[in-house]
Amino acid sequence: MAELGFTEPTPVQTASIPPALSGRDLLASAATGSGKSAAFGLPLVQMLMDLPRGTTRALILAPTRELAAQITAHLTAFAKHTTVKVAAVYGGVGFGQQASAFKRGTDIIVATPGRLLDHLAQKTASLDNISFLVIDEADRMLDMGFLPTVRRILRVLPTKRQTLFFSATIPPEIAALSKDMLQNPHRVDLAPAKGPAVGITQTVYTVGQMQKNDMLLELLKDNNIFSAIVFTRTKARANRLAAHLLKHDVEADRIHGDRSQAQRTRALQDFKRGKFRVLVATDIAARGIDIAELGHVINFDVPMVPEDYVHRVGRTARASATGDAITFVAADEEKYFAQIEKVLGKRLDRAKTPDLPPVAQNPVRYTDDVPGAQRPRSPRPPRNAHAPAAAASSSPRREFRSLPPSKSGRPR
Repeated sequence: MAELGFTEPTPVQTASIPPALSGRDLLASAATGSGKSAAFGLPLVQMLMDLPRGTTRALILAPTRELAAQITAHLTAFAKHTTVKVAAVYGGVGFGQQASAFKRGTDIIVATPGRLLDHLAQKTASLDNISFLVIDEADRMLDMGFLPTVRRILRVLPTKRQTLFFSATIPPEIAALSKDMLQNPHRVDLAPAKGPAVGITQTVYTVGQMQKNDMLLELLKDNNIFSAIVFTRTKARANRLAAHLLKHDVEADRIHGDRSQAQRTRALQDFKRGKFRVLVATDIAARGIDIAELGHVINFDVPMVPEDYVHRVGRTARASATGDAITFVAADEEKYFAQIEKVLGKRLDRAKTPDLPPVAQNPVRYTDDVPGAQRPRSPRPPRNAHAPAAAASSSPRREFRSLPPSKSGRPR
């Protein structure tokens, strides 16, 4: 722990580690960025250290590939001076190495539900000896529609096991799932009543949709924004925004569901290493991605669900640090931001918008620029539109002679 820079535990770690080490089931809710990985990872490594190797005894389920990879990295660091081994199992990569991890009995498997179910169907995974189960970001699994898959996995797990259940929020569906999974759990409730972490400074700019690109470039002139995640509503907008930034000499990359796992991993690693300044992302990256000293999160588009706002801005000010969250609000997004302010319990003051270039006449709008908007269609030309065009053509006009009537008198 000293090598990793741990000095004192966070509140969720203080509340969760002792009951986990005592063997009790755990139901914990805490804000994103509060140190949940160590809250369950350290007890797992400690409890597995003295057990024989060669058997998979712990399973951690995470909703996204990025979170699974991050948890794997953290637990591998925790277990550095032990013989405990950790492996990740998620989609977008080959089956071979993952099947080998199951075959050799890797101590801890960190998996996404869909890929784990694929391995069970292919009979390349065995969960018969699982003694420890961790569910991380359970409410995100609900949002992504994974709960039926999770229930199918639970049916093949041993009933005698210790379960550690973590979720940022506990909606009714998650409460019902936890009731089915847990036996007399120790309850840890550290989730804030509303809103993001207290260390986040929230700034709001009222800006038109067609001026958002210019607004972002204007903000990035501030050298204090040395690294930022910029969230867009759709994958297409993420692609366009990243291309726009590169065109204006701002080093950027993007991460979203249409990129391969290798591309997503490389983009995230390069951003962490400081290879580029801006990471443009969709909400795939809004939960669980731990980037040390990330100073700024920018909501290029207002999220349509208030909880997504909390989890987006939670990428900064992690582990009691401080950070800035900036949101661009267009007129057609005011209703969504009003819902966010209702959840926060306060109205956020609008900052003064800097002078921006004028908007071009008749700007092109796309389907994904505004919720509910439709791609405009070009007006159909009138039926006789070819006549003036022909008259204006510079090519020589063909002349046709009138033919005399045929011998029958009918026109030719």
